[in-house]
Amino acid sequence: MSEYSTRVIGAPNTLEHRVFIEKNGTPISPFHDIPLYTNEAKNVYNMIVEIPRWTNAKLEISKDEELNPIKQDVKKGKLRFVRNCFPHHGYIWNYGALPQTWEDPTHIDHDTQARGDNDPLDVCEIGESVGYTGQIKQVKALGVIALLDEGETDWKVIVIDIKDPLADELNDIADVEKHLPGLIDATRDWFRIYKKPDGKPENEFAFNGAAKDKAYATKVIEETHHAWKRLITGEIPPKAEAYDIKVSNLHVDNSPYKIAADDQIAKSIPAASAKAPAPIDASIDKWFFTSNM
Repeated sequence: MSEYSTRVIGAPNTLEHRVFIEKNGTPISPFHDIPLYTNEAKNVYNMIVEIPRWTNAKLEISKDEELNPIKQDVKKGKLRFVRNCFPHHGYIWNYGALPQTWEDPTHIDHDTQARGDNDPLDVCEIGESVGYTGQIKQVKALGVIALLDEGETDWKVIVIDIKDPLADELNDIADVEKHLPGLIDATRDWFRIYKKPDGKPENEFAFNGAAKDKAYATKVIEETHHAWKRLITGEIPPKAEAYDIKVSNLHVDNSPYKIAADDQIAKSIPAASAKAPAPIDASIDKWFFTSNM
């Protein structure tokens, strides 16, 4: 979508690195300002690519920074990278989020019996093209897996870029197994083991790990979009102790947090200053054989 572009700050693999999203040259919030639907009648969604396929840096939309840039996650002062759990290398899909969705941590899901994880909906885009951080793709949902991450519901929506050569053939979760055999099993395996090299136990799933179909995925998307609406309109306070979310936006008309392009928040976003990636530790390329861990 030509109206969207990226404003890159600093060097990848550093604490200072940020990727802001611009609309017609003005910084906006990818969490709040990019519409969920690009074609609601046909259930076509906008997706924000956070992590390109085959890469290891754990990049994500920052909920606690103004206009929610994409940055690398940090634990105990160190940048986070996912390990290569054999036979996988980095993330095995273009990984990102659906804008204008929110997994409400105050809500216990009827089916998973767990609260939301306080993030936008995660999506795994399974098309053949490798994306880039900050890219806005138009995708359709095919199914969803319910990861239970440290006791929280962490939905993983399976989507495909509508421009992908296989897009017309993939319309539900059964089509993925038919045309891309093994991918759903690999996806489940990836989420099950990816934290083991860091000394954590295997992740668990609702529904015994089964991938639910497109209809169920659509329901999850609609429910989390409704939760986001409650957040962005002030029905749910964004600064509750359990979830501190920056809600400034430029394009949500019924939001009390809407700001103008000349607001001090928008004007405070630094100018572009992209730099070459900083070197990373060689251990990031190591294989981990998790069946023996």
